[in-house]
Amino acid sequence: MSNKKYFETYAVRGASCGDNVTGSISYPIYQTATFKHAGLNNSTGYDYSRVKNPTTEELEKTVALLENGKGAIAFSSGVAAITACIYLFKFGDHVILSDDLYGGSFRLFNQTFKNFEVNSTFVDTTDTNNILNALTKKTRAIFLETPSNPTMKVTDISAVAKICKKNNLLLIVDNTFLTPYYQKPLDLGADLVIHSGTKYLGGHNDVLSGFVVANDESLIERLRNINMSTGAVLSAFDSWLILRGIKTLHIRLDRAQENAIKIAQFLNNNTNVEKVYYVGLEDFEGYELNKSQATGFGSTLSFRLKDKNLVPKILEEVKVITFAESLGGVETLITYPYTQTHADIPEQIKQRLGIDEYLLRLSVGVENIYDLIEDLKRVIGV
Repeated sequence: MSNKKYFETYAVRGASCGDNVTGSISYPIYQTATFKHAGLNNSTGYDYSRVKNPTTEELEKTVALLENGKGAIAFSSGVAAITACIYLFKFGDHVILSDDLYGGSFRLFNQTFKNFEVNSTFVDTTDTNNILNALTKKTRAIFLETPSNPTMKVTDISAVAKICKKNNLLLIVDNTFLTPYYQKPLDLGADLVIHSGTKYLGGHNDVLSGFVVANDESLIERLRNINMSTGAVLSAFDSWLILRGIKTLHIRLDRAQENAIKIAQFLNNNTNVEKVYYVGLEDFEGYELNKSQATGFGSTLSFRLKDKNLVPKILEEVKVITFAESLGGVETLITYPYTQTHADIPEQIKQRLGIDEYLLRLSVGVENIYDLIEDLKRVIGV
């Protein structure tokens, strides 16, 4: 199942290839909170939608199939999926995380769960020595984003997996940026894979969702119990929207990546741009490593301007590109990480990572490339 040539077929047809009861090509939306029983101790297998719903179950099976996992659990958002993983730990446990990652992940570990004494250390995981130096007797997991958000650092998943296996740690990888179409962390040794399904899996900026995928049955059951107990479940209708989005995932990603490469090259040669952060540029630091563990580069990139005074002009005057948070949809979005996605990260850390007043992030969509580049030329110059 791991051969990429199968991916497109599974994405389009899903785990069940439609509804086998009625023959419906589109898997039905089971818009119900509860299910009737034929009698005492006689259940259909579905009792209450917070526990299990057929539409959500079909989505979970499809996502697990695409990630080469044994099981997946759907959540109401990507942050809810990350939160469920943190619930695997207990008072006093320690987690090592990539230092350049989504601001919401940073907030969860550094603020919310710090109150429950789940301790965290943020390091540059592109150098495994940093990980080794951060290990303590209470370390229980390593949490990676690769490529990272927003400066696109690439971490060697297999190398970190070896450290985890040697020290009996969980390896958690956020695979939102590349999706299972381009990268399969479980095949590289990860224990848990996280997705904000809001992004590329949904692909149309119209639904929130999150996923955790695993190969270990006991982990799957623990996470499913956490999901059921805490209640951050995905609704049937939202599950159907993600199923529909996944059908075109490979088409959208290939087209968006094609656009992203051309935009990255344009920005790389722009006199008003100091640096472009995109793993698809051959001279980018993580290019070769990303090629060794992924089959694509994705369509998210960041770039640093030489003059921060250009930022308001760009954000206010783009016409084809939209100034909005999030990423992974068919529309091209531009974001200002300094005050938006990474606002809760302390100033000294942002400055060290280069998340400052000069940095912008682009989520490249599937519009005509000429329109996108002309829009950028108009607001940035050449």
